[in-house]
Amino acid sequence: MKIKIVQAVPEKRKVKPADELKLGFGKIFTDHFFTMKYHADRGWHDAMIEPYRPLAIAPTAMCLHYAQEIFEGMKAYRGKNGAIYLFRPRENSRRFNMSAERLCMPAVDETVFMEALTKLIIMEKDWVPRGEGTSLYIRPAMIATEAALGVHPSGEYLFFIVTGPVGAYYSEGFSPTKIFVSEDYVRSARGGTGACKAAGNYAASLYATKIAVGMGYTQVLWLDAVERKYVEEVGTSNIFFVLGNELITPPLSGTILPGITRDSVIRLAKHWGIPVSERPLSMDEILEADARGMLKEAFASGTAAIVSPIGQIYYRGREHVINDGRTGPLTEKLYKEILQIQYGEKEDPFGWRVKISD
Repeated sequence: MKIKIVQAVPEKRKVKPADELKLGFGKIFTDHFFTMKYHADRGWHDAMIEPYRPLAIAPTAMCLHYAQEIFEGMKAYRGKNGAIYLFRPRENSRRFNMSAERLCMPAVDETVFMEALTKLIIMEKDWVPRGEGTSLYIRPAMIATEAALGVHPSGEYLFFIVTGPVGAYYSEGFSPTKIFVSEDYVRSARGGTGACKAAGNYAASLYATKIAVGMGYTQVLWLDAVERKYVEEVGTSNIFFVLGNELITPPLSGTILPGITRDSVIRLAKHWGIPVSERPLSMDEILEADARGMLKEAFASGTAAIVSPIGQIYYRGREHVINDGRTGPLTEKLYKEILQIQYGEKEDPFGWRVKISD
């Protein structure tokens, strides 16, 4: 597909951040973004990289009423040699289309997805920061734009990609976080959209997260919707526990997001000969392991934070400290290994790293 390019005029371009230590997350956006329209009669059309601007949609656009909205989270990394890398981008494209299918939205061809992504990042390569732990965050998204109030799949959509330089996702950086276990609210149930990166899933998580943050915790750990006893995922990440010498994470049973970093952690751990189990894990089992001194580490995994150590878990009125509130050795090893692969500093035995610019 031909992509039209419209450059922002020099006087309208933004001033790039001077201090990369103060980037924060998701507050700064680059000069251009990618857009592409879909109509049921025409398919995808009008692919364009253009100056960043507000979107113009009707008040009756179906995304505003029936939540046909999906997205992905990705990053571009600048290596020490100046090269720019992506990390497993085709997996993001495939997961994006899986989400689209579940929400009755049109697929985006993987070749088009990759071409749009690559051209936009190369065009904005001066925005890719150089500081340690920084990156260019990439947000592909799709919204339903048909102007209609009857409940049905939209016949029109907008696919777009925005980018922006970011630092650490959590204010703690790579330091142990505090997690609140919610029994009153659930994120997803089997048969729902929990396995999709759908906007509605995140809206449903906000209230419990507000409660947790108000109590001094970083994120919510969600439990299953039926028995409220099995751990599922953290608000923005998948969850892992080290019990004894075994690394355990909940299975992909349709209620949690199939994280790309999650899969990377599992494959790395197996590559190192560490026993890995994808199985149901209850809070009772976790607390029993803790009482016996078998709960060694806990961490979350996701694109935004990569691997984030968990130092405390609040459950039923009690705070449970993990590994004396310190980052565990496996958590730190996984974090450094993935980070070094992403930045081109270490051998990539899995072929995950994609170089897009020198």
